[in-house]
Amino acid sequence: MAGLLSRGRDETRGQLRLDLPPGLPAALGHDAVGLPARHGRRLLSRLPHTGCVYSDTEWMWWIVPAGSDQDLAWPLPAYYSRGAYVPAEGPRLIHRPDGPSPYTPPIPLYLMVCQITGVAPAWARYGARSTQGV
Repeated sequence: MAGLLSRGRDETRGQLRLDLPPGLPAALGHDAVGLPARHGRRLLSRLPHTGCVYSDTEWMWWIVPAGSDQDLAWPLPAYYSRGAYVPAEGPRLIHRPDGPSPYTPPIPLYLMVCQITGVAPAWARYGARSTQGV
């Protein structure tokens, strides 16, 4: 775990920031999407491209580009963490990508989270309303 959790601490929330492994540049910044481990294990086996994934006994965290929550309503029980701040206990890296990017593509991740949680993607609801009466 040393080197993967930032020494920077958000004292107000009792959290540490997930840092990326050396050699994986995050030019877009990074946030994290967390899911309870029971959902996370299923998701990890289904995604075709996965970046850095961290886990503890209760949660799994996917690294995504900063701002991946813009215009997306991540469904519960998913937790979107701006700046990749996670509980102070700190998960460990369980998956390192094969390529040079630390990111899991956010749109496929979002769609899989919606599927696993049984929630329709937010844009599907907006799109359905905008086509009524046409």
